[in-house]
Amino acid sequence: MTLQQLEYVIAVYRMKHFSKAADYCNVTQPTLSSMIQKLEEELGITIFDRKRKPIIPTKAGMAVIEQAWKVLLRARKLKEAVEEEKQSLRGPFIIGVLPTIAPYLIPRFFPQLMNKHPEMDLRIIELKTEDMKKALARGDIDAGILARVEGLEEMHCETLFKEKYFAYIAKNDPLFKRQSIRAADLTGEYLWLLDEGHCFRDQLVKFCHLKAASKSKRAYRLGSIETFMRIVEHDKGVTFIPELAISQLNEDQKQLVRPFAVPVPTREIIMMTLPHFIRKTLLQLLVSTIKKSVPENMLS
Repeated sequence: MTLQQLEYVIAVYRMKHFSKAADYCNVTQPTLSSMIQKLEEELGITIFDRKRKPIIPTKAGMAVIEQAWKVLLRARKLKEAVEEEKQSLRGPFIIGVLPTIAPYLIPRFFPQLMNKHPEMDLRIIELKTEDMKKALARGDIDAGILARVEGLEEMHCETLFKEKYFAYIAKNDPLFKRQSIRAADLTGEYLWLLDEGHCFRDQLVKFCHLKAASKSKRAYRLGSIETFMRIVEHDKGVTFIPELAISQLNEDQKQLVRPFAVPVPTREIIMMTLPHFIRKTLLQLLVSTIKKSVPENMLS
């Protein structure tokens, strides 16, 4: 039994597919399948039910997976302790990022960081807040970039920046004529909001005392900020965007942006890790690089 075999098992469990797991592990599918089969022969059990699509573990296989996770986590911490002692930036480092943050923040620092430190193996995965907390606890990710919400008291959280929310308004909407928007103004039926479970939506609903937008909710389920922006640009309704998104807009799009009147809804963007996180050298490089990439006024 080897750590590599355990890594392959966990990859298949995550991906629920042998080919995708092989791609994730950067090996051929025959290699991955052969290594897992040898482990099954050694243990005298079948770890995965290969007849099911997507692939799922057997009852005995699930017991193996749970223990494999613990073994790999301890082995990983051993490696991380050595890398931190050397103040090294090498080794994979996985960051979970909220989908409402990633498109506007990642392009600001990720390419430059990769060019400056080609030895880094930095990986990004988009996750909602609850999924991010679970992934961090399981060791699937090393850190998370998200908006501060209640329930993070057991985590270590460092503020990266704060940003305001802005309204994005169609030209034919009555609110387009306003220079600023009050929460009380948002009574229209076509308010394009993200689905429940997105903290971006939850914070806005709580701050602005918004009720569910009836027609827009029936017309479009799920959605994304970018999708709702395109709908507004084609003259239908109101949505909301974070401050970092404004720098990516062209002049025509900026005409649709309206600030909120005081009090202005804001969110605090944080870097979240487990309390006993080891790789502090790499983490602080990330934090400082991100802070340098955003406008200075958003740091206060």
